[in-house]
Amino acid sequence: MSEPTVPRIHHRTVEMAGVRVFYREAGPADAPTLLLLHGFPSASHQFTRLIDALGGRFHLVAPDYPGFGHSDSPSPDDFTYRFDTLADVLESFCQALGLDRFAMYVFDFGAPIGFRVATRHPEWITGLVVQNGNAYQEGLSDLARGFIANRPGVEGAEDAVRAILTEEVTRGQYEGGAADPSTVAPDGWTLDQHFLDLPGRREIQVELALDYHANLERYSEWQAWLRTEQPPTLIVWGRNDPFFPEPGARAYLRDLPGAELHLFDTGHFALEERLPEIAPLIADFLTRTQK
Repeated sequence: MSEPTVPRIHHRTVEMAGVRVFYREAGPADAPTLLLLHGFPSASHQFTRLIDALGGRFHLVAPDYPGFGHSDSPSPDDFTYRFDTLADVLESFCQALGLDRFAMYVFDFGAPIGFRVATRHPEWITGLVVQNGNAYQEGLSDLARGFIANRPGVEGAEDAVRAILTEEVTRGQYEGGAADPSTVAPDGWTLDQHFLDLPGRREIQVELALDYHANLERYSEWQAWLRTEQPPTLIVWGRNDPFFPEPGARAYLRDLPGAELHLFDTGHFALEERLPEIAPLIADFLTRTQK
């Protein structure tokens, strides 16, 4: 039996409007493409193990948003950190790389960013992998609603956001809800915290956190897109997520009755603990649905 092929991951940057976006890319260029959209407070490094698992068969592209990971992080005085502008950058990123037909993996912040691009360019989207990426009111826990209540003009909102940009909270996002936290490697949350602690990064995260409420105003638009377009969809969800609980996963079935739903006994960063089960599901989904 031949040994499995380990994909070569390329680390590249592309510049758009003076902002360099770092991205990881692997797999045959003529294979079905999966665009991997990371969450908060992470970056494309959260997908490294998934790229190792799937990059021999599929074309995988994982960018870091401005202000995250290895991408440029201009000051909020020079760049407007809003979910709309991050979607603008992602749209330009896809155009710069010639990505015009791809499945999209949306997780956490990746959902509101990705769904904005999808509604602008429905012809680009050939399928969805949804992993704890919320688009429904019932998918918001009390903890999430407390976070979303932080918005411009609310007294103490900035201080409340800064209070969650700590190592303790970052680690808790990875280990919270995990069936066995000892299986969650420390690499992800320690690297996330490294980037959060870089000069200027906390101010960026405050700006984005205070804009998160704007995503809820777009839920009906994204749900209408799902109902109209009916993209093939695989939902893989950590059911113990303290931010986006299980009802948020099931809510997708109202608009996508043909979607495949798989719930796992783990938390927000489901790939950390359940990659051996989730990766084959994604590979099978892409093989069946992507031409």
